[in-house]
Amino acid sequence: MLSFAIKLTVTPGAMNDDDTQVLRTAGFSDRDILDIVEVVAYYAYANRIADGLGIEIEPWITD
Repeated sequence: MLSFAIKLTVTPGAMNDDDTQVLRTAGFSDRDILDIVEVVAYYAYANRIADGLGIEIEPWITD
């Protein structure tokens, strides 16, 4: 699941049916896969909004 999430984040255009099949083989349902994709996509969206608006990271958040 984490490899799937990283690939979707870093190289979304490289995703293919094999990626979801790996998750199915590991026991994830189609609904689980949808949930994973939605969470990854939401974080990407939220981060791009924050970056686009120049929102600074809160001082209490460490890298």
